[in-house]
Amino acid sequence: MGDVRDINPDQKTQGRKTRLPRRARHLPALVRRKFTPLTDVKAAFAAGFAERRLFVALPFCMIAGLIAYKILPHEPHPLALMIVALGLVSALPFMQAIGPLRALVSALGFWVGFCLLAIHGALFGTPMLSYPAYGSYIMRVDQVLSEDDTARRIIVSSITPLGDAPVLPIRRARLFVRDADGLAAGDQVRGPVRFAPVPGPVVPGGFDSQFHGYFDGIGAFGNTTGHLSVITPGQSGPRRFIDGVRKAIGLRIDAVLAPPANAIARALTIGDQTLITDETRKTMATAGLAHVLAISGLHLTLVAGGVFAAIRVVLALSLGLGQRLAVKKMAALGGMAAALVYLSLSGGSVSAVRATIMLMLVFGAVLAGRRALTMRNVAIAALFIIVTDPASVFRPSFQLSFAAVAALVGVYEMLRNRPPAASGFFTGLIRFFGGLALTSTIAGAATLLFAAYHFQQTAPLGVLGNLVALPLVGFVVLPAAFFAVLAMPFGVEWIFLKLMGWGIERILEIAAVVAGWSEGLSGSPLLTPLALVLGLAALGWFAFLPNRLRFAGPLAAVALIGLFGLDRPPDILVADSTQALAVRTDAGMGLMAGRTGSFAVNAWSETYQTEIAAKLEGASCDKVGCIFISPSGFKLALVKHPDAFAEDCVWADLVITRLTAPGNCRAAAEVIDRHDLRHGGVHWFSWEPDKAHFIVRPAIADPDRPWRAR
Repeated sequence: MGDVRDINPDQKTQGRKTRLPRRARHLPALVRRKFTPLTDVKAAFAAGFAERRLFVALPFCMIAGLIAYKILPHEPHPLALMIVALGLVSALPFMQAIGPLRALVSALGFWVGFCLLAIHGALFGTPMLSYPAYGSYIMRVDQVLSEDDTARRIIVSSITPLGDAPVLPIRRARLFVRDADGLAAGDQVRGPVRFAPVPGPVVPGGFDSQFHGYFDGIGAFGNTTGHLSVITPGQSGPRRFIDGVRKAIGLRIDAVLAPPANAIARALTIGDQTLITDETRKTMATAGLAHVLAISGLHLTLVAGGVFAAIRVVLALSLGLGQRLAVKKMAALGGMAAALVYLSLSGGSVSAVRATIMLMLVFGAVLAGRRALTMRNVAIAALFIIVTDPASVFRPSFQLSFAAVAALVGVYEMLRNRPPAASGFFTGLIRFFGGLALTSTIAGAATLLFAAYHFQQTAPLGVLGNLVALPLVGFVVLPAAFFAVLAMPFGVEWIFLKLMGWGIERILEIAAVVAGWSEGLSGSPLLTPLALVLGLAALGWFAFLPNRLRFAGPLAAVALIGLFGLDRPPDILVADSTQALAVRTDAGMGLMAGRTGSFAVNAWSETYQTEIAAKLEGASCDKVGCIFISPSGFKLALVKHPDAFAEDCVWADLVITRLTAPGNCRAAAEVIDRHDLRHGGVHWFSWEPDKAHFIVRPAIADPDRPWRAR
């Protein structure tokens, strides 16, 4: 240190003013120094670009393009898409010379995403059936989605009419089959079928079966009205073999385990969730254990990681093999094989495909001697899913899966440089359960927004549920399932299935206790689609930035969602395909028409977290219609006969009818008639007393897009 006498008095004073107390020296540098938001953000983005994390941002740019394409009211012209794409590609060499190449690459990623759905629609889309059709048909079974002793769900293609049955323009259809012999992929079948249009969203912003059906090539839903017989059995092939193996495993499980354990065992082993009851799903979701029911990164990591560890230990036990073979690399190859086999048995869900890609990258990094778990690997897996199945971006499974894994990898990146902790049994035990708690907390926080939007449910005690249940999943249930499958060719699988069933029963007991403690706490606020966009932007910010400022994005998203992303409950809901008409009063919602228990009414009740009574108190009905005066101040008329239009159109603020309303009625009141319901689907209304009018939201805001029935 220099001599204090060489410092002038002003320097002494300055030194005393800036010197920190001893206790404050341990604070993070970001807290100690003066915080300059703009400078720090610029520095964080510069660090991200310096680490070549633009690649991490590409999936988010493409997802933004997918969203922009989907919300268009009309289909863009293919020539316009091509011209813009060629212009961006042509500009790349010039931008590289003058500087702003990163912005152009981001714009190109956005435009690729914008074009992807149009390309996939042209390659794999199908015309959508717009009218019911009956008759006998010859079809080919493409896939058996699920089956039990009484019914099965299948995908059929090559639909050829017999006799006077109408010709259908669709590529494929999904059928519910009650009376049929054993079906397998590739079988050619014949029988009477009733085809119906694919239904639209049951609430505005809800799951859109028409959108996803179109990109899956499914243009109709249907059911058999008689016996479906196999004309020509399908030829042997990989899909038929895998389907046969999955079916045999399911039957072996059913022979040993009773419900509900057998249903969960089937879900964990072969990815078949059809036997899981709604009550079980709700209990598991409330306890934060819904992810256990779907084969995802947790299951594949435990299985493939377990095989990796087992092979490594076995090979290391032999001194000769350990010296002659690259033990770690051989174990990585075994882990890859285990992941691929499990994926084939699982049915290939988005979460399973994503997890498998991640595992292939992780094990590939082991083979190459490089770092395995990085945000770049997450981006590679995301890009693969987006390019091969862009419509899956709008499914809950994609959003939940990638939100969780991006958050976990991001936090791991922040923690991996910490010094190693002390070893020891108790220290290891504490680290194990602490890791479970931290993992559950991170994944739960990352997926909270998406779970609340899609399922209107949160898991306030999910950390506790996972902390207790996941050791059973990892050390009992999945290992038992793995050894049960290996033992099935020898007929001794019952030993391991019994152990698996015991573990599942304990998990269900834990879930029931945690769900009971969560009663009254698991509801969520109503969210608009804007909340998902804000969540996506926050996740992109978090993934791109390499330092602590990455947490600013999620924190800002919470505030913005509170200001702009919250929705209001409806005052009126009108179904398109049924007679259901629900109206809100001070006592809750009740049906002015329709019946409880229908699909639409049940979905409304779950979405808006309210019971819908079988009868609307205060409504007055006769043979020509019904009228109702709401406590909120609006007057509602349901017209069943043309004679009621003259009086009700003058009296009511809103007229709803399944008939075609006369033109002068629309001039006097808000009207929703047959035409509106056919094109807009389910309608949502909210009354604004100050303005004395309704906010109206049709569930189908884009009737001219190719995935809508014409």
